[in-house]
Amino acid sequence: MSNNATVTGNEHWTYKGDVRLFLWEKYVGTSDGKPAALFVHGSSMASQPTFDLSVPGRADSSVMDWFAHRGFTCWSVDMEGYGRSDKSRDIDCDIANGADDLAAATDYIARMRHVDRFLVYGISSGALRAALFAERHPTRVARLALDAFVWTGEGAPTLVERRKKLPQFVATKRRSIDRAFINSIFARDHPDCAEQRVIDAFADAILALDDSMPNGTYIDMCSKLPIVDPARVTVPTLIMRGQYDGIAAFDDLVEFFKRLPNPDKQFTVMPGISHASFQQKNYRMVYDILHAWFARADPVYR
Repeated sequence: MSNNATVTGNEHWTYKGDVRLFLWEKYVGTSDGKPAALFVHGSSMASQPTFDLSVPGRADSSVMDWFAHRGFTCWSVDMEGYGRSDKSRDIDCDIANGADDLAAATDYIARMRHVDRFLVYGISSGALRAALFAERHPTRVARLALDAFVWTGEGAPTLVERRKKLPQFVATKRRSIDRAFINSIFARDHPDCAEQRVIDAFADAILALDDSMPNGTYIDMCSKLPIVDPARVTVPTLIMRGQYDGIAAFDDLVEFFKRLPNPDKQFTVMPGISHASFQQKNYRMVYDILHAWFARADPVYR
């Protein structure tokens, strides 16, 4: 499909009990009959800055547009406490709460678009949310991709540093973010992996929606790992690990991967990538890896 084709974007809203959640949908032409990709954001930014980022002069900067041009209907959802979703409850908005958000989002999409199985991609704490959702609702997940994932946290230098601030995270429900913090995400592992103009555009998009973030995922990743049991992730699963990622420790992920019961699984190391894959210089490579996984034919013999 031509990249010049018009991409349609639709706002949607649904409820998880009394909590209002924002969903964003993109497709070319019609959404009918197309595979549905669901993108799950991480701890420190809402969904649209992560998955639908526009950067002048950077072709295909929006992963949702890129997949829409290749015949997918693409969805993202702001977790409770993030972006345009409800921020009114005085809670931590932890990993389990995010998995609840994904259940509510997929309930809504199933009603609206008659989709019952999703291609699910999650990054960082979004990968933890996505994996826990797949544990709880395996029949809703056709294929799962876990990027910048963490299992036990062993060997993750970023988490070693983050744990030093655990008392601060536990003491408050939210933490402030600013431009310097967003820059630090790209500086901590390998500073040359992303262009500054992309980081700046990413920061603009994040800060237009939020000046603080919930602490729940940080608390979970610092003190409650492991959250996901690999033996209970029964769906086809791709592990995507950036070469320089300080959270997704290689040996930790290999042990997780070995315990995944479904033989339809893949482990990919992405060269020149640190943590925020879609904002890196090698983003097109990340798209290709994910597309190959989502487009893979299911085995006919088992």
